[in-house]
Amino acid sequence: MKTIFYLLFLSLFIISCHKKTEKTHNDEIKKPNIVFILADQWRAQSTGYAGNPNVKTPNLDKLASEGICFTNTVSTSPVCTPYRAMLLTGLYVLKNGMFMNDLSLNPKANSFAKLFKEEGYHTAYIGKWHLDGHGRSAYIPKERRQGFDYWKALECSHKYHNSSYWGNDDKLHQWEGYDAEAQTKDAIAYIEKQSKSKKPFSLILAWGPPHAPYQTAPKEFQDVYKNVDIQLRPNVPEELAENTKTLLKGYYAHCSALDSYIQQLQDAIKRSNIENNTIFVFTSDHGDMINSHGKKKKQQIYEESAKVPFILKYPALFGKEGKKSDFLLNTLDILPTMLGMSGISIPKGLDGENITDIILEKKEDHRKASLVACIQPFGQWKRKNGGKEFRGIITKTHTYAKDLEGEWLLFDNVADPYQLNNLIENPTYNSISKNLEKLLEEKLNRLDDAFLPGQTYIEKWGHTVDSTGTVPYQW
Repeated sequence: MKTIFYLLFLSLFIISCHKKTEKTHNDEIKKPNIVFILADQWRAQSTGYAGNPNVKTPNLDKLASEGICFTNTVSTSPVCTPYRAMLLTGLYVLKNGMFMNDLSLNPKANSFAKLFKEEGYHTAYIGKWHLDGHGRSAYIPKERRQGFDYWKALECSHKYHNSSYWGNDDKLHQWEGYDAEAQTKDAIAYIEKQSKSKKPFSLILAWGPPHAPYQTAPKEFQDVYKNVDIQLRPNVPEELAENTKTLLKGYYAHCSALDSYIQQLQDAIKRSNIENNTIFVFTSDHGDMINSHGKKKKQQIYEESAKVPFILKYPALFGKEGKKSDFLLNTLDILPTMLGMSGISIPKGLDGENITDIILEKKEDHRKASLVACIQPFGQWKRKNGGKEFRGIITKTHTYAKDLEGEWLLFDNVADPYQLNNLIENPTYNSISKNLEKLLEEKLNRLDDAFLPGQTYIEKWGHTVDSTGTVPYQW
């Protein structure tokens, strides 16, 4: 009898172990790969699927038809370094201290690649970094690479032909030709290699374009717009019309070049038989004014600066039937959502939200507004150029902002999509502005943002700035 019980117990134990091993193996298989494509300074309005009559983006249009296209994606602090720091850490800029360009992210930060590495991922970063703050061409040692295994990156360059990068061998190399194309080819080689591994991978490919200089895309893409009469946004002043058309031809040429690489990446993923289980994201860190409202570049709350494209494709979870979402997605949501979709525990204290269940319509869309903030104006939007500290929100219908002197902007984005009429002093809109002010205060309170002058935060974090409030840097 004892022998029978022993054999029965042994059989159950073996079956249990087998099931446990099988479950673990299946769990590992189900961990999705991540391919995160980050363009620099690509505004939301500059895609075909968004209704732009000029730009040619057939591959992004196709991607939008297969994935989830977010139409209200807001850059929480629309400028390079602050965005990238929030993307990697999931923390608001006043919590990670990265509220201006050319600052150095704490090497001990609990960030994107480190979190995925803990779950068995191989991690890679290719392209523009802009998080080291030790010089835009300076060597970035391994301890300041935030946990990325595969590394081919440069702090920052806007020289897009034969630009430099630091590799895993700690040597300086050059991309051959147009760097975004070369970087894409390298990303494809990485994808194809890692697809054969049992380990899941997480890749961030960070292109420099379509950021200025605008007239440097490959000739074949510049030729697409050579004889095109560009239709301008109605908020471009008449006296800047011809200049703006010239700028946009170059800007759109960059966009079309990058669009072609989107298809190359999609083809590589399909060819590697990992499409179903790969989270593919295309987005940008911020937009570009390009003379709308007579203004340039970024850091601002206008639609052209603060809104960016965001397409998410993950067939295993969402299928391949494209849909649009007007959820007010912001920068701080990206890290927790990537973790959540990957089945990884989300660290406490992150400032964004895992919106997976909202995408799946298992949870109600509760969000009323997304925050946009400029902690300290600098560089291209220094005070001399009209820069100012502000805090604002974008809702599905309005844009509202305050500066240090009080209420600053109010736009009805439904009735006035090009934001030509500031309603802040219109008494008819007093109740709306008060409601929006309350929403803004709730956002700031949740993030412990007292909305103080920029110099206060510069001193708190010990940052060094020049007479314009800009962090000095060397190329």
